[in-house]
Amino acid sequence: MANDLFGTVETDWYRTRLNRVLACILAGFFILASGLYYLQIIRGEELRRVAENNYVRLENIFPPRGLIYDRNGKLLVDNRPCFDVSIILEDAPDPENVMRRVALLLSMPETALLEKIKEINRSKPFKPILLKSDISRDELAVIKTRRFDLPGVVVSVEPRRHYVMGDYASHLIGYLGEISERELRNGSYPDNRGGDFIGKFGIEKTCDSYFWGKRGGRQVVVDALGRTTDTLSTVDPKPGKTVYLSIDGRLQKVAEDMLRKKTAGAVLAMNPNNGHILAMASHPCFDQNALVEGMSYAEWEAVVKDPLHPLENKGIQGQYPPGSIYKIVTAMAALEEGVVTEETTSYCPGFYTMGKSRFRCWKRHGHGLMTLREAMAESCDVFFYKAGEMVGVDRLAYYARGCGLGARTGIRLGNEAAGLVPTKDWKQRRFHSSWQKGETLIISIGQGYNLVTPVQAVSLIAAVANGGVRYAPVIIKEIRDSDGRLIETTKSKIVGRLPASEETLAIIRRGLEDAVNTKSGTGWAVRLSGGVMAGKTGTAQVVRQEGDRGKKQEDIPFRFRDHAWFCAYGPTQAPRIAVAVLVEHGEHGSSAAGPIAAEIIKTYLELYP
Repeated sequence: MANDLFGTVETDWYRTRLNRVLACILAGFFILASGLYYLQIIRGEELRRVAENNYVRLENIFPPRGLIYDRNGKLLVDNRPCFDVSIILEDAPDPENVMRRVALLLSMPETALLEKIKEINRSKPFKPILLKSDISRDELAVIKTRRFDLPGVVVSVEPRRHYVMGDYASHLIGYLGEISERELRNGSYPDNRGGDFIGKFGIEKTCDSYFWGKRGGRQVVVDALGRTTDTLSTVDPKPGKTVYLSIDGRLQKVAEDMLRKKTAGAVLAMNPNNGHILAMASHPCFDQNALVEGMSYAEWEAVVKDPLHPLENKGIQGQYPPGSIYKIVTAMAALEEGVVTEETTSYCPGFYTMGKSRFRCWKRHGHGLMTLREAMAESCDVFFYKAGEMVGVDRLAYYARGCGLGARTGIRLGNEAAGLVPTKDWKQRRFHSSWQKGETLIISIGQGYNLVTPVQAVSLIAAVANGGVRYAPVIIKEIRDSDGRLIETTKSKIVGRLPASEETLAIIRRGLEDAVNTKSGTGWAVRLSGGVMAGKTGTAQVVRQEGDRGKKQEDIPFRFRDHAWFCAYGPTQAPRIAVAVLVEHGEHGSSAAGPIAAEIIKTYLELYP
């Protein structure tokens, strides 16, 4: 009886456990069936597309490069959308067939496109291969319309540099180029990757770290054809900073328009009271947009091999004999050394004899009796031969260096040249020969070994105009972030004073005023109404061959003709602008360079009365 009771209880216990297990199993099957029903019936179509076609891809978003404005807020450089066509081989079942279609749609050689995909390492199938950059709007519409026939073909949009003024200010602003392997390795560009475009020249290079923002990215879902079907997340890029230059865009255009009438040269305008560069032009120029968009090999070769060197910023890289503008230094040295005074007179018969050599004045029949002021105005060579001889080459070098010659000005642009101030020791080291007395005479009028850059010349005339203060040239006025907040302001920096008293500088300024505002002055032809401009002409010999002696300039081969200088400032009372103009092989400062300087000063005084 008891055994039956225990057997019944045990059977019930097993049955209960079994029922519970079966219930759990049935519940599990029900949940699984419900899930399958939900996934296959309710979301089946959607998930089928995801399972068969979609996967997640990371896309890079380039940051918009910082903008460039002039001192008044005029836009000089911005960014425009650039549409690039690429192919991702992993998404293209039949790449060669796709290439044939793309070639037809974009009017490109089929063989060139096929070569591109053959050269690519197949170990990186997800890396886009660029087929054509910067396609037109019409080409974009065609590609978008036929996208279902072009599996793996993608169109990306990136900001592309656009130079609003075309080739104006090209040497100052500079250009971009693709980062090189060496630049990637040297650690100077930690935020950049292969394929990025960085500043290669000018302000674009100087301020590259400011212009380059912070790249962004997005997670996108793409289908089997490589088409984006959904965006999962996005990190917006941070735009680069905005740079305001010290130049005035209107004055820059006037300077370049005037200079383009010449074969080659440079123009610099500076505010003598703070060192701000108001205009910087170099000619011949180059098309910055063409460099960004891509030149053919033949086009690039033509630019690089051009004998006029269009890629050289002649304002800071060009080194030229100063010619008669150096007489400012010689006059300063002679007055400060006490070998001449304002009343000192010297007779010019048209030449000066030293030993058996005769050194001629530019005026064949001579100037007659000259004071220092008259000699400065009429640029009498003989007066300055004698003054330089009394001062000596090494003391001339002392004053030249004190005027900022022979050293870089420190302007925030790369590859600035230093020029040359010769001395006895320099010649001994350089040529292993002694200095000759006649060489001192040649140096005194800005010929011989003397070399200056236009930016040094404008710094010198600006310092003479303002009473002797030498300012470092300022080209970057300020830098702001993309929201307009001020990041950096360039403060004017005094780098020295001219080695001359105020009395000496006043004498020199009177001579410069007479050079432009008296009929006998070499700059009389370019005088401005009201006598508001003072200046100094200069003619610098390039090379003189024996057969050229006595010839007219127009009969001498162009490359051997004299360079033309004109340095000026205005108004004569309380000057607000200083200008240096160099015209390569322009022959005469008064006729070639003078009109350019006069027009720039006139324009500036009209813009800022």
